[in-house]
Order: sequence, then structure tokens, then C-alpha cells
Amino acid sequence: MSTYLHDPDAVLDYQVDWSAWLADAETITSYTITVTGTVTVDSDTNDDTSVTVWLSGAADDGRPTVACRITTNQGRTDERTFDLAVRDR
Repeated sequence: MSTYLHDPDAVLDYQVDWSAWLADAETITSYTITVTGTVTVDSDTNDDTSVTVWLSGAADDGRPTVACRITTNQGRTDERTFDLAVRDR
């Protein structure tokens, strides 16, 4: 699991890329973002091989977790999770 440094006042995008995992002609058809802790999902979007989530409002010294679960056009599902280490930069 990856950890990213995130300032409490930041509004940043985080991309989860499945291009190396997906089979030929396989694409992301749906996804869900789940957040644990004090961070706000401002928006999210996807293309055929990745999901991007914009996050803000994290509490200083917090450690929110963000999970992104996808379903593909071939009926497979996968989930990637990352942490935010929240502190002033």
C-alpha cells in the first residue's frame, strides 16, 4: 500500500492506474471510492485504464485511507488502497 504526504489545506488529485494489470481490450466500466478518516472527495473520474480522485480537507496529523475498487468489461474486480500522511508542508 502506498502512502502520500498531503497538506491539510491542499486540494490534490491522486491517480490509480490499472494499465499494467488489465488484459488486452479490457477496460474499467465502473468504480467506487471509499474513504476512511477525515478527508473529502471533491470529485472523481476515470478513463479506460485509471481512476483519478481529487481530495481535500484532511485533518492535520491524520492518516486517512482511500480505497478504489473497479469492475472491468470482462467482469473482473480489483481494489487498490493508499494512505495519506497529513501534515503541514
